[in-house]
Amino acid sequence: MSKTVYLNISQITEVHHKEIQLKDVATVYSDDSAVTNKCSALRIKTIHLDRDKRYVESALDVIKKITEMDPTITVNNVGEVDFIIDYHRPKSPNWAWEWIKTIFVCIICFCGASFAIMTFNNDVSVTDVFSEIYRIIMGKESTGFTILEVSYSIGLALGIVGFFNHFAKFKINTDPTPLEVEMRLYEDNVSKTLIQNDGRKEQDIDVS
Repeated sequence: MSKTVYLNISQITEVHHKEIQLKDVATVYSDDSAVTNKCSALRIKTIHLDRDKRYVESALDVIKKITEMDPTITVNNVGEVDFIIDYHRPKSPNWAWEWIKTIFVCIICFCGASFAIMTFNNDVSVTDVFSEIYRIIMGKESTGFTILEVSYSIGLALGIVGFFNHFAKFKINTDPTPLEVEMRLYEDNVSKTLIQNDGRKEQDIDVS
């Protein structure tokens, strides 16, 4: 009697152990729970190198292993055709180093954003514009610190928070932030490039 197993393989999965089972990289479903458990526990790869590395694998190889294990199983893959196993050696987190990196990135972002804002303000002469507006409306010269500068500073901060949809642990709405979108696009592009490069090398076609 034929048994159908559905696989939903993720594009990239991070693992910290060398014996990779099917459940580590895919969601497995079948009407028969025994078949589901047997397929989930199937070992699809053993990592021999003791270093961090990404491995490009094919769903066809996974299907082959399943059918070799049980020829009566029919596999229906609804996930990725090629996928990546991102192996990282298990290690305890170094919280001091993590905090140092976080603080360093925050300082770089703060200084970079400050420099960009100041450069933009000088480029479009915001100070001169505010002074001229203040002189026209109030009939006297600006001291350089007026309601215009205060409103601009507050509005700039609120605009940044509104655009990035994020402040500390709080989000304005459930939409992903622009940074989250860009990071996901970057991860997708990296995964696609690794898969495409792996296929090109097998055909002796490589741009590197």
